[in-house]
Amino acid sequence: MTEHNLLYVLALQNVARIGDITAKKLINNCGSAEAIFKEKKSNLLKIDGIGTTTISDVFSTYHFEEAEKELKFIKDNDIKCLYFMDENYPEKLKHCIDGPILLFQSGEINLKKQRIISVVGTRKITTYGTAFCEQLVEQLAPFNPVIVSGFAYGTDITAQKAALKHNLQTVGCLAHGLNQIYPKVHKKYVADIEKHGGFLTEFWSTSNPDRENFLKRNRIIAGLSEATIVIESAEKGGSLVTADIANSYNRDVFAVPGRTTDSQSVGCNNLIKYQKAQMLTNPMDIPYILNWQLEDDKKPAIQKQLFVELEVDEIAIYNYLKDNSKQQLDTIALECEMPIFKVASLLLNMELKGVIRPLPGKLFEVI
Repeated sequence: MTEHNLLYVLALQNVARIGDITAKKLINNCGSAEAIFKEKKSNLLKIDGIGTTTISDVFSTYHFEEAEKELKFIKDNDIKCLYFMDENYPEKLKHCIDGPILLFQSGEINLKKQRIISVVGTRKITTYGTAFCEQLVEQLAPFNPVIVSGFAYGTDITAQKAALKHNLQTVGCLAHGLNQIYPKVHKKYVADIEKHGGFLTEFWSTSNPDRENFLKRNRIIAGLSEATIVIESAEKGGSLVTADIANSYNRDVFAVPGRTTDSQSVGCNNLIKYQKAQMLTNPMDIPYILNWQLEDDKKPAIQKQLFVELEVDEIAIYNYLKDNSKQQLDTIALECEMPIFKVASLLLNMELKGVIRPLPGKLFEVI
């Protein structure tokens, strides 16, 4: 994007009554951000859903004055700008109707053709949650996923530190501008993260880490990823908002169950209880359900056996697949009358035993 075009996009972003959905509608109708400001007000009002209140102050010179200031900050700090119509904009976020029209990036982020998951949870993470989070990242490391989180206390920084430990790319989605870091105690991780990923935000340098910004930021965390994993959560919390948004985007959501007496497991248990997330008890359920494939040189050696011993439930699944050819995980669980999380675990065991194989589209068949 040229500096000239960026100025107009920034000016549009600065109009308080125009959010991302409305901005995209205006851009799609007019052709560009610049064209919006050069269009007659009467013509803008002809666009479906655009009223006088929405565009009441669009033509104020104030927006360009503020845009000039932010443009200077961007240039002085070598910040990369990702416009929603450009190729460098995150592909998965393009499919989210309320995705930001403009993102600001620091670091060396590469999201093209990558496996991307979000790991979120409480800021008051327990020993149990920490252990599971670290184990999750460690066991997923051979699949080389990008770990996305919010760079906050607790679960977020635990996941991102684990990603750095295993040389994985990690992305921190911030609720403020790139001129600051919150919380300040996490400044010591910034350089390493920017070498192995970086930071994304939709907020200008004039934005502070206000509460509403964190909630707004959560849609970026959910939108960037093919799956969101909630490690721990109290009955209410930002990670539950992220899970709800991920569900609205038709993305996979996983939750780690905990004891019913643990306050930091109530949120996860409720997600599972109300079928808003799949139960996650084994990190390897993630690649299995998402149908990630390892490169041949990273696959564990599996010796094909002439006679394979199967458990009772495995036999039921095997016979069903044998009689019904290729089937999806949800269908197998329904027809075999077993919970999805259990079927996922059984299918993984059966794959390791060499009796079934996964196919694209979350399909499975007998070998």
